[in-house]
Amino acid sequence: MFAASQLAVNVLSAQSLLAAFGVLGVGVVMFAETGLLIGFFLPGDSLLFTAGLLCTGSGHGGLKLSLGPLLVAAAVGALAGSQCGYLLGRKAGGALLARSGSPRLHAGAQRAEELLERYGHAKAIVLARFVPVVRTVLNPMAGALHVPVRTFTLWQVIGGLVWSLGLTLGGYALGSSIPNVDRYLLPMIALIVIVSLLPLAAEFYRSRRAATAEKGVQG
Repeated sequence: MFAASQLAVNVLSAQSLLAAFGVLGVGVVMFAETGLLIGFFLPGDSLLFTAGLLCTGSGHGGLKLSLGPLLVAAAVGALAGSQCGYLLGRKAGGALLARSGSPRLHAGAQRAEELLERYGHAKAIVLARFVPVVRTVLNPMAGALHVPVRTFTLWQVIGGLVWSLGLTLGGYALGSSIPNVDRYLLPMIALIVIVSLLPLAAEFYRSRRAATAEKGVQG
């Protein structure tokens, strides 16, 4: 029940942001969610998917966005935000997290650190893009843990482009092929969230199997 209500709130927030600020709002939200710890609550996945859908003119109220500028804004905001978060973490270390009293943010920080330790820098940076809150916290965590800047930049660009452009184009493709697609927006975004978590679940399953096999050999 809570997950469904939270998803509905995210979709409504995304639609309101797009109606108020358009393409510029997408870029600003992408930057804030991935670069500033205060942006961990923003509806990144929902916003990208909804924005892509609205490029087809399928939304309520006749709101239509331009696909080209939207893709540029989404990618630039996501990539610049991630790099900014990394630099903040490099300079401020864990002080930024220590000042926050949000349990959700601290839980995200713990998961981000676990990702970096378990999967290595490359996989963790890419996978984190698809996990809400973790994609906000991992960037400053990577900076605080002194992940090499070239390694971080390469993989955050790859993950950022796949995430931002993939979700936006996914919304656009569905909006172009299904009439009145906005009626099914909530279940489709729920599906997007589930699918986005599959790479992380697959990596977790592989690591568990490897750990079990290693114990069996040692035993």
